[in-house]
Amino acid sequence: MIDKSESNLTYVSSGSVKTLAGELPSRLKLILNNLSEVIAQYQPEHVAIEQVFVNINPKTTLLLGQARGAAICAAVMNDLMVSEYTALQIKQAVVGNGHAKKNQVQEMVVRLLRLTGSPSADAADALACAICHAHGGLGLGRIATTGYRMKRGRLV
Repeated sequence: MIDKSESNLTYVSSGSVKTLAGELPSRLKLILNNLSEVIAQYQPEHVAIEQVFVNINPKTTLLLGQARGAAICAAVMNDLMVSEYTALQIKQAVVGNGHAKKNQVQEMVVRLLRLTGSPSADAADALACAICHAHGGLGLGRIATTGYRMKRGRLV
């Protein structure tokens, strides 16, 4: 979670929801309940989430999509706007290179939020998504949410 004041970004909090092995419905309920508690505690105005990419393992992709669904439900149940960004858009907004490595994203998150330590990889990914939203989705130049294509040398 970050706060944006004009063009200044400030770190507020980060963490992760850990689920134990068990039935999928109870794990999704845990995600929904924990994120609802975080929303109630911090009262964010917006939620940004990374779009699912198709993984080599379809089962993993499906499970990730279901976890994302629980997170999105937590947001919309609390009347929050949800914006989705691709990994390419997030990396482009944070590092300036859509094909940046994970450690480059992590380092830029530390710099942009002036953190004293390095967040976990998962926390850095979530913070990078929030930074992407703050820079593109809230007035510093909207980031397109669909792909770009070239037509006769022009971006369309």
